[in-house]
Amino acid sequence: MCSRVLGLIREQIFAGMFGAGYAYDAFVVAFRIPNLLRDLFGEGALSAAFVTVFSDYDTRRGRKATWELAGTVLTFFAVLLSLLTLAGIYLTPFIVNLLAPDFQLVAGKTELTVKLTRIMFPFLIFIALAAVAMGILNTRGRFFVPAMASSFFNLGSIVGGVSLALLFPRIGQPAIAGMAWGTLIGGLLQLLIQLPSLRRVGFAFRPRFSLRDPGLTRVLLLMLPATIGLSATQINIFVNTNFAASCAEGSVSWLNYAFRLVQLPIGIFGVAFSIAVMPLLGRQAAEKDFSGLQQTFNSSLIMVLSLTIPATAGLVLLAEPVIRLIFERGAFSAFDTFRTAEALAYYAFGLFAYSAVKVMVPVFYALGDTRYPVIGSFIAVAANIIVVTLTIDHFQHKAIALSTSFTMTLNFAFLGIILYRRLAGFSLRPLLAGSGKILAATTVMAAAVWGLKSWLSSWLLGGIVPQLIAVLGIIVAGGLIYYLTLLSLKLPELTIVTEKILHRLGKSGDR
Repeated sequence: MCSRVLGLIREQIFAGMFGAGYAYDAFVVAFRIPNLLRDLFGEGALSAAFVTVFSDYDTRRGRKATWELAGTVLTFFAVLLSLLTLAGIYLTPFIVNLLAPDFQLVAGKTELTVKLTRIMFPFLIFIALAAVAMGILNTRGRFFVPAMASSFFNLGSIVGGVSLALLFPRIGQPAIAGMAWGTLIGGLLQLLIQLPSLRRVGFAFRPRFSLRDPGLTRVLLLMLPATIGLSATQINIFVNTNFAASCAEGSVSWLNYAFRLVQLPIGIFGVAFSIAVMPLLGRQAAEKDFSGLQQTFNSSLIMVLSLTIPATAGLVLLAEPVIRLIFERGAFSAFDTFRTAEALAYYAFGLFAYSAVKVMVPVFYALGDTRYPVIGSFIAVAANIIVVTLTIDHFQHKAIALSTSFTMTLNFAFLGIILYRRLAGFSLRPLLAGSGKILAATTVMAAAVWGLKSWLSSWLLGGIVPQLIAVLGIIVAGGLIYYLTLLSLKLPELTIVTEKILHRLGKSGDR
């Protein structure tokens, strides 16, 4: 939550300083290039594969072998990603022209994008090594520091980026280049902040470069199909960026601002559950505890749906007021608010699927079966290209948000069917019953939010203080109504969480 809130503040700063258009379009495309590789080698395939093998070593091989594996994996990927970074910096002009060819129609836009990409490419190294460090700590039962590490990325981006953005114009450099250097500073901080915790759990880095190490081989073999699968996601991002760059100037920015807001619940709910559940699933799979694995997956999925389905309703109903409150100041205009809100509403419909897939994929890793996420990803690529091609002329930038939601829902349905067949004896009854209660409570909440929005319409169009009071008031009231409705419907997972929180508060009160 801290990371996503700081990320939102970072986007507010971008919106105020650069608005939606020339400079920020260039930054988004430039950051997307190393970020595509980050998803493959950092917080995607590498992290999931490493946690799976590391958990197995920790369960079966003992402490010495486990730490040796960590040293080998860190050394290998530090070398590999350094070589990839050098190659990427050299090939940047070609990559930018491939990703956003229509930038050449605007004087200087391609050149600026190339400059920013070259500055941010080493971000890939820092973030991938930070992902391995996170995997080690998660497997050791440490979640707080690695989860907070991404907050330091945003903090470094904000403090370092804004400072340099204010300084650079005085020395003849574009202000947006300062934000690019800030991204690099943030990536380095995300790695460094985890090092003290690594030492505390007993890890001391000893470089080991052995291509024949069996643990490294297992990580790479697990990564291979996952990387192919994730490459499908990157193809989608590539296609969508290409289409967005061909739309009206500002489209890349509108889509990015909107997706940042969607990432807030994804990060808090989907990614958080995925990170927390991955070591447990790996341990249950290693111990052949398939009954426990089924229960863990089912409960996690219901919890994710219970948080993301109402979030979807809230984002659709409050898209414009929320964006106006957060972004509409400085260089960010009322027109930008309207266009960003359109994209946000379409993105929000796929929120539940996006977050649920984050929980589903670790189950396949734990079972050692990564082919189905690969197949699902490529089905999504084909569907995305078809949907965007058919709708881009009519919907413009909204077509990309619509297609993203549709393809993620399709991927969710595909993986759900496969898991139902793969987990023999898996009962759908608790999931269907829980989903019915969640939808019922969401309907009650949505009706209340719609009524409050109409009642407070003058406040939502007023100054910053009335807007803040109205938006927060509607969100808090809607959340409380949803919680009480769901509690009255007796959703088991919510009841358990509520009892645990009350128990903790009771203990704190006794002390």
